Parts: sequence; C-alpha cells; structure tokens
Amino acid sequence: MADCILVIDEGTTSTRAIVYDRTLAQVSLAQEEVPLAYPDDGWVEQDGEEIIARTLAVCRAALHKAGGVDRIAGIGITNQRETTLVWDRATGKPIAPAIVWQDRRTAALCDKLKANGDEPAVQAETGLLIDPYFSGTKIAWILDTVPGARARAEAGDLAFGTVDCFLIWHLTGGKVHATDVTNASRTLLYRLGLGEEGGWSQRMCDLFRVPMNMLPEVKPSSAAYGDSKESLFGNSLPILSAAGDQQSALVGQGCLAPGMAKITYGTGAFLVANSGAEKPVSHNRLLGTVGYEAAGQGALALEGSIFNAGTIVKWLRDDLGLIETAAESEAMAAGLPGNGGVYIVPAFTGLGAPHWNADARGTISGLTRATTAAHLVRAGLESVAYQTHDLLEAFAADGVDIRELRVDGGMVGNDWLMQFLADICARPVVRPDYQEMTALGAAALAAMQLGWIDPAGWQARDVKGTRFEPKMPPDARATLLKGWSAAMRRTLA
Repeated sequence: MADCILVIDEGTTSTRAIVYDRTLAQVSLAQEEVPLAYPDDGWVEQDGEEIIARTLAVCRAALHKAGGVDRIAGIGITNQRETTLVWDRATGKPIAPAIVWQDRRTAALCDKLKANGDEPAVQAETGLLIDPYFSGTKIAWILDTVPGARARAEAGDLAFGTVDCFLIWHLTGGKVHATDVTNASRTLLYRLGLGEEGGWSQRMCDLFRVPMNMLPEVKPSSAAYGDSKESLFGNSLPILSAAGDQQSALVGQGCLAPGMAKITYGTGAFLVANSGAEKPVSHNRLLGTVGYEAAGQGALALEGSIFNAGTIVKWLRDDLGLIETAAESEAMAAGLPGNGGVYIVPAFTGLGAPHWNADARGTISGLTRATTAAHLVRAGLESVAYQTHDLLEAFAADGVDIRELRVDGGMVGNDWLMQFLADICARPVVRPDYQEMTALGAAALAAMQLGWIDPAGWQARDVKGTRFEPKMPPDARATLLKGWSAAMRRTLA
C-alpha cells in the first residue's frame, strides 16, 4: 500500500532522503555528505553530477530501509536555495560547477550595479537586494566565462535551475524543467507576488543579462511536477512538492498565518516571518520573498539571512582542531564563567542581513594570554546568538515584532546555545522535539497535494518540544551586546 512520502532534502553540505508515513512520522533516513570546493577567495562550488549521484543513492537506501518503493505515494523536494546550475538541454550535464549560494565571485558586478543606482528598482520588483548571494549574477558569470555559453543560451540550448529544478529535470529524465515559487523568488529575476502577480521579470532578465528561454516553469510549492523515471527506483513516482529549505521549514513549523516566524540554524541561519498576502517592504535591508503556495493559498514573507552559523562549528572542528565533535562545543562553552571578552565575527563569506557586506572578512577580537581554546569555541557559538539579535532588531525596525523564536536545524540540539540565544535575544526560544523541520515541511506540502492534510489542520497541530526562557540579568546582557557591537564595528572597518 502506498502510504508514505519520500522526501529529498538536498542541503549545502549533505543530501538526505527521509521517508514519512501517512501521519508524517519518520520511517527511515539515509544521508551522505556532498563536498564543497573553494577554488579561489570567496568562491564556493559543488559538482552537479555528484549531487545527483549522491541524492539517488540516499533515496535508494531510505526506500530499502522503509520496506521498498511500493510504499511510496510520491516525492517531496526541499533544497539549498540560490545555488546555481546551468546545463546542456540535450545531455543534462552541467557546463560548469554549481555556484553555491555562499559564493562571492560576482561581488564586483553587484557593486557596479549598485553604483549605477539599480538597487531600488531591483528591490521594488523582486523584494531582494543586489548581492552575489542570489542566482541572477551567478548565471551571468557562467554565461560570460564558459566559452560559447552565452551564444548557446541565446539559441535555447542551455537551461538554468536551482538545485530543486536540477533534481526534477534528472528525476523525470529531462521531461520537466520546473521550479517552485519559493526558489524562483530567490533568483533576482522573479517579480515578487502570489499567483498571477508573480512571474519572471523581463526587466530583471535584461538588467542581469539572462536570456528568458533558460528559465524554468514556475509552479506552486505543492503541485504536480511530473513523474520520476521507473528505472531510478523500480516504480515511477509522482513529484508532489518542491520548496527552498527555509520556506519548507516555515511550513514544517506550521507558520502559515501572518506574524508567525521561525529561524533555522544550519550552514547559515535564516529568520523568516510570514507576512500573508501583503508584499513586505523593508527599510532595514531585509528581504521580501515568497513564503509558500499550496492548496489554493499562500503567503509572502520577510527574511533575514545569516551566512555563517553551523560553518563556525565546522571550522572550529575541522580547520582549527579545537574540538573533535560538534557536541563537544556545548560542554566547553558551559564550562566557562564568561566569554573572557573574546568575540568572533564569522564573516567567512561576507556578512548577510542587515549589513550585506560582501567584502567583510571574519575577525577575532579580545585575545589575551588568558584566552583558551574553550574561549574561542564559546565565542563561535555566541556569535550565532549575537547575529540573531541583530536580525531581530532589523525586523522590529521594519514593524515586525517577533515575540518568540521557533527554532530548528542542526545547531539547536545544543542546550547551552539555546539558553544563550534566549538570554541575548530576550525572547523565549521554542525547540520542537522533532527537529527536521525542513524535510517535514516538504512532506507536509506533498501530503497537501495528496489530500492527506489541509493547511489549517497542519498549523493547528500540537507540537511537543522544549521552551527556553530568558534568564540573564539585563545589565549582563547589555555588556555582552556592547562587546559584540564593538567587534562588529572593527569587522566592518
């Protein structure tokens, strides 16, 4: 009996497949890392064919653990956003490495466009700011640097897609070239809006020099995306949903009503607040984006992006060797009476909201002879909370007062960090017991397409979890924030 959903969760550092049953309880999981390459300063790349190969491998492993493909009613997809692929329509092979969302190689082009005064028009049309983060300038870079690519694109021989689109193309054997509204709204090429109000913008395509014939069809997050090839898994499976990872987590957390918000702590950290049908306008360098579209309804959203969160722990572990496992960071931080005046601003690939400085690079300040490895580890964890505080301040300045933080992602299992987050942000932090909210959102969107659940019921469901209340005295909090502000000023200088 087909009573399960297979979710593909293709993230920045790993690809996972999770099978959920009809109640959206997890049945099985398989995961593999996907390597990142750093060929130059600020460049971040992946191999598109390796993404496909590893994704298929984890899907097959998860299906085997769940009892076989006959149990699967359909596929849901969620993905790292903005990561850009351009491929040959005839072969499906990428003409260049995938340029990852963190990549900063188009910073000079972005600076030129901003100097020309183009950013206000871009923000009004797309909800976004001009930054290397987004897909538009990445596409232009590929077309301009791969020999013959621009001519081939204009002739209709090349296709563009974010990772969801690339997966759908390969799952369907090249029959479907489609993306969902949430991923489209992260390209700098999409007119922000729900339903017919949204769509690819000729004006933006002209500005960023992207031929419109490269672009995929745009569908709701919950929709019929075509069927997978039978040869891949033994049965042909309908693809029922697609959504960028942060919007998928918004759905997973049940934030389907205006004013509800979540923050996901993964490679980066992303705070997304549902703004309903009202087009969000930020005066504090936050982003307008599509939240989701499903079951005849949808929402726009306001978003703040932190580029480096989980990468800090990975850096402390893999590059500095200060910890052997990510879990060790909690005990090291908790074992200190304070941070010793040490601050890390992790601008490894520039700074996201609310600064949007592509040229900023990370700093460590406050070092003394008393500084230990534990102080550096604690400073790395603390930086996540400080960056979140800065985002909340920007949201409040835009008139969006987020009264509690619904959290998910790989970092939230750290109890010390969650309490510090509540203390620094002076808000309750709510952590669900089941923390795979990104994958769960994709499963929920697929279940909506199947008619198994409806949005109202999903939003109203009871979610068990842990609540962290602020405990830090206000003067201690103010002192820590003053130190962070000084460290940030040094970084931006």
